[in-house]
Amino acid sequence: MIVRFATEKDLPAVNVLRKQVNDLHVAAKPEVFKPGFPDELRDFLFEAFQNPDFEIVVAEERGTLLGFAMLEPFYKPESPYRYAQSFLSIHEFGVDEAARRRGVGCALMEFIRALAGERGFSQLRLTVWEFNQDARNFYEKVGFSAFQRSMEMPV
Repeated sequence: MIVRFATEKDLPAVNVLRKQVNDLHVAAKPEVFKPGFPDELRDFLFEAFQNPDFEIVVAEERGTLLGFAMLEPFYKPESPYRYAQSFLSIHEFGVDEAARRRGVGCALMEFIRALAGERGFSQLRLTVWEFNQDARNFYEKVGFSAFQRSMEMPV
């Protein structure tokens, strides 16, 4: 398996994986996520690819993309109540349903963690939905821990 930065020709295959992630979200939270994969979602990836603030990493095996991550650096200046922060955000992350539990996610995370270290970031951050127990378990397995929690209450 090869983990590398995406090229423009990889983007349609990345969008196939992004649709899998979107479908998972729609099934679990239909009141939040819209079904399907509209042009705006598809086009966001191409816009992100052109944006120098985003980077897209892919895991490939025998010419097939098995996983991806979209990365975005964050810099927060010091404020009266908080020190300055810089971290690398994993904006999106996905592994093909057929390739899960085969080391694809771990390979992507190793690449991303090394990249963040090389660039001087002290941490990686991401957001995961509470319903996605498989993803939460994976992220904890590779070293993430919760530091903040969003909560909801129906009224």
